[in-house]
Amino acid sequence: MPTPHAQRSNSASIASWLNQRCACVTLNRSQLQRELCGDPQDGALLAMVEDARPNLFSDTTVFVGERDLATMRAFVAAHERIVALPGWQSRVLADAPASAVTESAARSVFMGYDFHLGDDGPRLIEINTNAGGGLLNAALARAQFACCNAVRGEGGKLECGADVATEFLHMFRKEWRLARGDEPLAHIAIVDAAPASQYLLPEFLLFQRLFERAGIRTSICDPAELRVRDGRLYLGDDGIDLVYNRSTDFAFDQPESAALRQAWLGDLAVITPHPRAHALYADKRHLALLSDTDFLASIGVAASDIALCEQVVPATRRVERAEADTLWQTRREWFFKPASGFGSKAAYRGDKLTRRVFDEILAGDYVAQRIVSPSSRVKRVDGSSIELKSDLRAYAYCGQVQLFAARLYRGQTTNFRTPGGGFAAVASVPEAQRHAQCDALEAPQAKNR
Repeated sequence: MPTPHAQRSNSASIASWLNQRCACVTLNRSQLQRELCGDPQDGALLAMVEDARPNLFSDTTVFVGERDLATMRAFVAAHERIVALPGWQSRVLADAPASAVTESAARSVFMGYDFHLGDDGPRLIEINTNAGGGLLNAALARAQFACCNAVRGEGGKLECGADVATEFLHMFRKEWRLARGDEPLAHIAIVDAAPASQYLLPEFLLFQRLFERAGIRTSICDPAELRVRDGRLYLGDDGIDLVYNRSTDFAFDQPESAALRQAWLGDLAVITPHPRAHALYADKRHLALLSDTDFLASIGVAASDIALCEQVVPATRRVERAEADTLWQTRREWFFKPASGFGSKAAYRGDKLTRRVFDEILAGDYVAQRIVSPSSRVKRVDGSSIELKSDLRAYAYCGQVQLFAARLYRGQTTNFRTPGGGFAAVASVPEAQRHAQCDALEAPQAKNR
């Protein structure tokens, strides 16, 4: 198992060097179009991406050292072991929403673990239970040119399995089997608030295509469109067997989620991800527990997993009014996040805080996490070199990482508004890889793309 770095590994330092020096364009746009447009009717999907979402995909690759990738995989597996412990579950469920008490055999698809690469390796930023972008990033990874001689022929490889989309399909089938055994899976609903207005609507359409090619009817709908009658969840007159839940109403507390809540509490449909998984895995208050070595030891976490948490999880604390003066004086060291939030909503860097916003944080339910600056990626946009921030996401299921992806951006938090930014493929850099000259202007692969 990885141990804390006395210094960055060879592969990490080379990856950092490549991210600063290699400006190669690695995205094969024609291949990406083919990946997105598997059917004649998908022209609308392509227009949705290229015209309405021009910054969804970046055209470059982010390099990450193999040891750092191994550390992230090890942490995901360790976190799964921690969540399974009775002591963890009793602690986090004690103040969880009522809907989290309900149990389910479904494990929850698309866990997302977000990391920054700090000076001492990967550092956990947050955990999500309905991480978006997995299928989009699978298509993106399959549409990459090889980079220049920095990775070509020397062992570097894209972090994407041969057929991640098929693996994702198997994941949904496994969720169904865990909950319903050999019953037929006939109808899936992909559910989110106002799905037609969601930025990741193209991914919903890709999932619809994936499921329907496997013979599973698939609908995309708002949770308010669902109804329960006769002991079953319905969309119009059609029964729903499984809900792929993309809603950020994690506890199904909103009026629009009434049918989902009823179906969840009564086991009237298989729902994944679900409220219990969010309560066990993704509440931001858990970051404080994961950085508390005494608590982890008290619930029986293995010493090796405690050491890994100490290495990967930045110091995090719940925001208490009694510590307001100390937090305000040291605010530049902290990033403030709402316990029940997602993405970057209502999250603030301490050095950007006004006193008014800090007072709102004190009145809310927040955690303060030690700031770990994101790593950077240099690329060329409109003929000029620019530096973008980057973070890494590990998509996981049952404690196993399925896919790594990066997001490139400018600003305080990740977004899809930065020219040259967006989702980016990840390429691993082996420990044994040698420094190589990497000049995007001279590399044959970078020309005329």
